[in-house]
Amino acid sequence: FLIVDLLPVVPRTREVRERAHGVGPPSAMGLLGNIGRLVAILLIAYSAFDIRMHAIRVYGRVIHEFDPWFNFRATQYLADNGWTKFFTWFDYMSWYPLGRPIGTTIYPGMQITAVSIWRLLNNFSSLSMSLNDVCCFVPTWFGVSSTLLVGLITAEAGNSANAGVFAAAVMAIVPAHLMRSVGGGFDNESIALTAMCLTFYLWIRSLRNARSWPLGVLTGLAYVNMVAAWGGYIFVLNMIGVHAAILMFSGRYSSSLYRAYTLFYVLGTYGAMCVPVVGWSPLKSLEQLGPFGVFALMQLLELSNTVVSRRKLSAREAFKMRSYIFAAAAAVTAVALAALVPTGYFGPLSSRVRSLFVKHTRTGNPLVDSVAEHQPASDQAYYQYLQTWNCYLAPAGWLYMLAQILIDYANGWLGGEQDADARIAGKTFLVAYGIVGYYFCNKMVRLIILLGPVASALSGVSASLLFDWATAQFGWLPQLANSGDEGEEVDDYLKSKGSAKAAAAAKAVKVKKEAEEKPAAPRKSGKKKGGKMQSELFKAYDSPPIRMLRVLLAVCVLWAQLKYFRDFYHVCQSMAEGMSQPSIMFRAHLRDGTPVMIDDYREAYWWLRDNTPKDARVMAWWDYGYQIAGMAERTTIADGNTWNHEHIATLGRCLTAPEKHAHRIIRHLADYVLLWTGGGGDDLAKSPHMARIGNSVYDDICPGDPTCRQFGFDRQSGAPTPMMANSLLYKLHSHKHRPGVEADPSRFQEVYSSKYGKVRIFKVLSVSTESKAWAANASNRLCDAPGSWYCAGQYPPALQWLESKKKAFRQLEDFNRGGRDEKYYEEYMARMDGRVPSSSGQDSIGGSGQDKPSAKKGSRKSSEAAVVGKLRTMISNDAQDDLARLLATEPSMIKLRTSDGRGPLWWAYEAGNADLVALFLAAGADAEATDSEGMRPADLKA
Repeated sequence: FLIVDLLPVVPRTREVRERAHGVGPPSAMGLLGNIGRLVAILLIAYSAFDIRMHAIRVYGRVIHEFDPWFNFRATQYLADNGWTKFFTWFDYMSWYPLGRPIGTTIYPGMQITAVSIWRLLNNFSSLSMSLNDVCCFVPTWFGVSSTLLVGLITAEAGNSANAGVFAAAVMAIVPAHLMRSVGGGFDNESIALTAMCLTFYLWIRSLRNARSWPLGVLTGLAYVNMVAAWGGYIFVLNMIGVHAAILMFSGRYSSSLYRAYTLFYVLGTYGAMCVPVVGWSPLKSLEQLGPFGVFALMQLLELSNTVVSRRKLSAREAFKMRSYIFAAAAAVTAVALAALVPTGYFGPLSSRVRSLFVKHTRTGNPLVDSVAEHQPASDQAYYQYLQTWNCYLAPAGWLYMLAQILIDYANGWLGGEQDADARIAGKTFLVAYGIVGYYFCNKMVRLIILLGPVASALSGVSASLLFDWATAQFGWLPQLANSGDEGEEVDDYLKSKGSAKAAAAAKAVKVKKEAEEKPAAPRKSGKKKGGKMQSELFKAYDSPPIRMLRVLLAVCVLWAQLKYFRDFYHVCQSMAEGMSQPSIMFRAHLRDGTPVMIDDYREAYWWLRDNTPKDARVMAWWDYGYQIAGMAERTTIADGNTWNHEHIATLGRCLTAPEKHAHRIIRHLADYVLLWTGGGGDDLAKSPHMARIGNSVYDDICPGDPTCRQFGFDRQSGAPTPMMANSLLYKLHSHKHRPGVEADPSRFQEVYSSKYGKVRIFKVLSVSTESKAWAANASNRLCDAPGSWYCAGQYPPALQWLESKKKAFRQLEDFNRGGRDEKYYEEYMARMDGRVPSSSGQDSIGGSGQDKPSAKKGSRKSSEAAVVGKLRTMISNDAQDDLARLLATEPSMIKLRTSDGRGPLWWAYEAGNADLVALFLAAGADAEATDSEGMRPADLKA
């Protein structure tokens, strides 16, 4: 029945077409449908806002996570100091003693937007809000706006208001959107997604008809907003470029397409180049030159078409003219490339972009590899962030859109009439967006946020098709039911495509009947026979028994939609609660079951703010740099910008070195050392990453072992290895908490321990006042030209001995260039994969670094059995903290298999421990692997 109802029938006369699309006088049912859609949109907007308010209701108006604290600090600086100082701001409170130029390394769209809203609310309305409160609410407000924009995109592309409503309903609560738009999550993506959706909507709207191209101006302006907001603007630029190229090469090129794209590209590129962090990259960066090529090709095509039209050339002459134009352009391009390429004018693909085209799980850079969101998306990630509703309906919507496009093209190729209002450009965009979005998020899990809008749009198309068919079965077309020619009535009813247009469709029937009463030219017998068969088919379809069956089926369809969307809603609500955890505070229960709010992290930062000098320098792992600078208002050694790998490696060396050696360095850089303690994801769990990153620059930390396996805990006894036991990190972390572990009181003094033991702060004794004064002297600050993104800086003279030990390691954006240390890279990748490097004589299963190369086969088997037993015991005892530390130290343990082909993930499912399942999946466990009996881990779910 659905196949029959969804046949794409094109109205044959202008009057019938207009009436079928509701151009005629509005009907009562049409008005009721519009009211229903308006109410639905209001409810959807409220739901989008309400689901994002969970964090604010529970935790208050608190900035979340790590990066948002930098965004807030930068926003406060803009509000206090204005534009000029903001864009020339060089921050010496971060990356001490090097510093960081903020104004030329930041995407300022979020800060500008938040400050503008704050000023509008306080100067032009009665609603007075602090800047902190505005920043907390910005993600919720923009979550609503992006929801509505996805509805507009879907309605425009699908030419269906109902599809837009369903798409907005999905986008409002889908976890792929929630993950970056909960209250307090003041991150770039929270406003960038709105800018992206606005750009996409205006782009496809500018292609609706020949008169819509001026909207290309607004598309370009929206794109500039996107560029200012987030580095993901490259995806938006290339997505529009790909779409324009598809239309151009598929025979859909027109002057309106040329004008819309030219306006978008010229205005958008000029505006993008005005953003300091972007600069000239649109004309130099390889990942942005594709859309420029499309722009240039369109100029040549339009020029050739104009010449041919004005000179009224024949087909042969037109071909020759176009050949001359394109040949000349190719020659000029070749000369330009020959001149520019040797000069290094064109920059290489950045490492992050390059990784999207290379199948990998690790880059070889331990700093990049330590970030979980850089890993490829697993099947479970799609079900987690898109849910079953989208995972099934979105592909169906994609196939439907593709079928509509192919049918329209087939009509054109076969000489038939193409529907001028089919919105093929919009449909082509969603189909292309679906392919590109899926590909890229399949390479990097954090990009699943880009898949949220298109998945919502495509699932909205599928849901509306089912809904429109089902609601149209309940006899809302009395004119059709009482008419004589049922087959023709159904034919025209199908053209109406939805109950909201029922009255217009009924009038179309009358118009069509009047037209058919006029004499017509005789048709060939074949067509007459085919028309008679079609009429009989439709008569059977609209017969009373089938009509009753259709009504019953419609009831089932509507009930199933309601049921599955209700389940989808409740799951999303549950996930929203989990995503609303601010990370700097959380709810927990004491041993006696008393609920408490753990606020140790903020209290520790406030202690630093209130009890240390303003020029105090705090050493902590780079994760916490933004929070320390934002809440404690103190100078930090490194933060989440991670622009200087070698400086972070120095930080890693300080924390993993023996206490005496570490103090020798730290006394020249910091006044306090702050550690996250208390289990879970604390600094001890992160310590293997610290050692690996440090060793990538200082190869004397773990000689001959890029993965630093000797820095960790013994897999069997759980005792720290000698290197770990002697490290500063272990001594400060376990100071007086473990027997015999105590920091040297002549070097480090504990000055603060949080209420629940989550943070410990130690004062550095014997601080070098000479080095501190040297770094504070402006004449010793070494930077490139003002406005440059890079500031090399320099360390105090007392640390020159440390500088001499460094091994040059390319920064993140240069990691794809040549000159790599192949031996280091091979060893690192082999050991991280649990393999023995070819250059090593070891035969190990991945232990603590103490396995003997000459171990016999039998002893190795017994060792494996002991490891398996220890691991299974930890799983059965729910030792999450110990397992997290073990996997951080020995990542290859996640790939351990016993003789039955099973490993940790199977055992976690068997124990019914969802927390451990999540831990193992995050550590790289393969959810689709099978054991010797062909069973997947989830098959053992308790």
